Amino acid sequence: MERGDRDGEATVKPIDFGPLATWVGFNLRVAQEASFEAFSQHSAAIGENPGRFATLMLIARNADISQTKLSVASGRDKSSLTPVVEDLVRRGLVERKRVDSDRRTYRLNLSAAGRKTLALMTRAARKHERNLDRLIGPRDKQRFIAILKRIAAEIE
Repeated sequence: MERGDRDGEATVKPIDFGPLATWVGFNLRVAQEASFEAFSQHSAAIGENPGRFATLMLIARNADISQTKLSVASGRDKSSLTPVVEDLVRRGLVERKRVDSDRRTYRLNLSAAGRKTLALMTRAARKHERNLDRLIGPRDKQRFIAILKRIAAEIE
């Protein structure tokens, strides 16, 4: 709090966001941070990092996916995805096997423990999505997702 009144009472000075208030990129990041934090609260009881959910889901839905394809699908570069995959393998949630024809390539699949963890996380994610659906509204959801996909696909 900042002091501003003559009689000594504390007042809260509002933040001046300037042009950030209307910039899509800034608001997109703030919304993503808020969404991630809310999902973190839903997944805390599972004891799993919510950032692992998409990785587990993509591996589950795409048997024998390579780490390269996984990095493209998840929108992460290989260097930031590799430690995530290594952590999931170390913890027994993902099985990683080398491809005989190309020893540099790995195929990824969920283990039984990974499928169980994904099921628990999916329940938490569905609860989180219901909240997002409530905020966005059924009328705007399809267009909102289309715009987000267009940004992801076409941004320079």
